[in-house]
Amino acid sequence: MSVESPTSPSAPRSRPVRRSWVWAGIAAASLGFMGVAVHDMVKDRAQPPPRLGALPDFTFTRQDGQPFGLKQLRGRPFIANFIFTRCPTVCPVFTQKMARVQEHTAKLGTNLQLVSFSVDPAYDTPERLAEYGTKYKADFTRWNFLTGDYATLKDTIVQGFKISMGREAGAPEDDLLSIFHGTHFVLVDGTGEIRGYYDSADPEATQKLETDAFRITREEG
Repeated sequence: MSVESPTSPSAPRSRPVRRSWVWAGIAAASLGFMGVAVHDMVKDRAQPPPRLGALPDFTFTRQDGQPFGLKQLRGRPFIANFIFTRCPTVCPVFTQKMARVQEHTAKLGTNLQLVSFSVDPAYDTPERLAEYGTKYKADFTRWNFLTGDYATLKDTIVQGFKISMGREAGAPEDDLLSIFHGTHFVLVDGTGEIRGYYDSADPEATQKLETDAFRITREEG
């Protein structure tokens, strides 16, 4: 009877002992998983961004009417994105995110450049790009807006950056929804080599972009 009695000293003592072993096992497993996660995170931070191929040389027209391209960017990493000023959908948000990148990397100064390529260059004159940049508080010593010949721009963006760009066949000029382009940021180092693609819709990817940009800029500085 003493075995079945709730007041037996052996019954309540046995349960905590068994539970303590269970909880100890869970804690050990959790620490193990945390250790793996921390190791992976540290390893990821320790590895430099990969080298994904060199860009072809390019020169377009900046918002101030001056020629601007890889020659002017040589020796300075840059972050590229792809927009057009009359875009009614993703471009305002994409440009706002570039503006935040500008703010978050301000301490790097002109050592890190930002470059926005227009995918609608026939409409996006340098004057319109200057107005657009001013609207988003662009620091024109760091943030450059480029326009130029459509075919050359498309070749640079599609074949060089490996980013989609175009217009639906047969669409009228005023059909803005027929214009399409990729929404990834592209990080390029000071030698003109692509070092990463970052989904602008993913906050973690944008944060990694800034981390990688700091690393590359400081290493090359």
